[in-house]
Amino acid sequence: MASDLIVHDPATLGFDPGRLSYIDSFIDETYLQTGRYAGYSYLVSRGGKIAHLSVQGHRDAEAGLPMQQDTLVRIYSMSKPITSVALLQLYEQGKFRLDDPVSKFIPSWADLRVWADGNTTSYSTKFPEREMTIRDLLTHTSGLTYGWMGQHPIDALYRRSGLNDGHKLEEYVEILAGLPLLFSPGSQWSYSVATDVLGRLVEVIGGQTFDAYLKSEIFDPLGMVDTGFWVDDDRADRLATNYAVPSLSPFPLPDGASGESAVPIDTSGPQSPFRSRPTFLSGGGGLVSSLSDYHRFTRMLLNKGELDGARVLGRKTVEYATTNHLPGGRDLAAMGQAVFTETTYDGVGFGLGFSVILDPAEAQVITSVGEYAWGGAASTLFWVDPAEDLIVIGLAQLMPSSAYPIRQEMKALVYGAMT
Repeated sequence: MASDLIVHDPATLGFDPGRLSYIDSFIDETYLQTGRYAGYSYLVSRGGKIAHLSVQGHRDAEAGLPMQQDTLVRIYSMSKPITSVALLQLYEQGKFRLDDPVSKFIPSWADLRVWADGNTTSYSTKFPEREMTIRDLLTHTSGLTYGWMGQHPIDALYRRSGLNDGHKLEEYVEILAGLPLLFSPGSQWSYSVATDVLGRLVEVIGGQTFDAYLKSEIFDPLGMVDTGFWVDDDRADRLATNYAVPSLSPFPLPDGASGESAVPIDTSGPQSPFRSRPTFLSGGGGLVSSLSDYHRFTRMLLNKGELDGARVLGRKTVEYATTNHLPGGRDLAAMGQAVFTETTYDGVGFGLGFSVILDPAEAQVITSVGEYAWGGAASTLFWVDPAEDLIVIGLAQLMPSSAYPIRQEMKALVYGAMT
């Protein structure tokens, strides 16, 4: 709903208008004029009212198509908070406990093993110290990993297993059951495919396909009309092209692509995997959304589970989910090796689907204790700061997200504009 994107007087919302304008010029000079990003859109809102909205550059630079307020982007891992909210809805209905073993709902997961020693062709495993629970999946302390990280032989086993061959969710989790865990559940933190398993749990516990559940229980109630796993023909011209930096990308690139200049890796054409319903409905990274839709989702969170009369979660559930759940109140730096850049690790904990700021000084960013957030692989970002009644969303389409420090830069720019 682009009509939701109404900009109010920033001064009445506690911002210096001139300082907010620094963000536009910074994005233009640092990222657009240099060709680092094709386009960038973002909004800053307080109390659910937009103080600043900017749409710059192109959604398709090669075709000369401008970025627009209703441009659709691949949000990748910004799908994770949505999936987590879906499962928490079922938790509120008493359909499971957080300490339930995953095997209660996926029986094949009763016999998981943990990597002990070896290499990709010959290795040994051991029993975990305890069974994996649903909370382990929500907090990324499950022992699962991602196949593209390249940090451990298990990553290669993931790639070799055919996980990414377009399986249904049910088939996907059965393949995972046969792969060793990186560590015993609850002992470390590792970003992983855990949220994809949560999507399967939504199907099993909720009794309908994952996409149908999200539509009926989250997207329709919140008026998120442009969020889903694919883009139909009527909206195809609004889908932005996705780009990658060849020298940094862990993903397949066009033949001959090299260097620092961004190259297109997925367009809005019919060949795009986002143009038809996928077999694999990835709760960890499969959604497409828009600036307006994600603002509605984050407004619901900031408003403690309700938006425009539609209650999606209970107030206490939102508060609980956005609290640090890492053992002993530790931060990510104390729980795992820093191999991913959707967040810094020092001074940052993790809740039930969100990173949570524990200590802004340790995190080395201006923000508030209790800020919760996440980002996506194509350089999308959001954060919610309840202490300041603040939401910030930024949308780009450039992989990998670690290419440039846009997340830290946006923190400095937005908080520097507050009065």
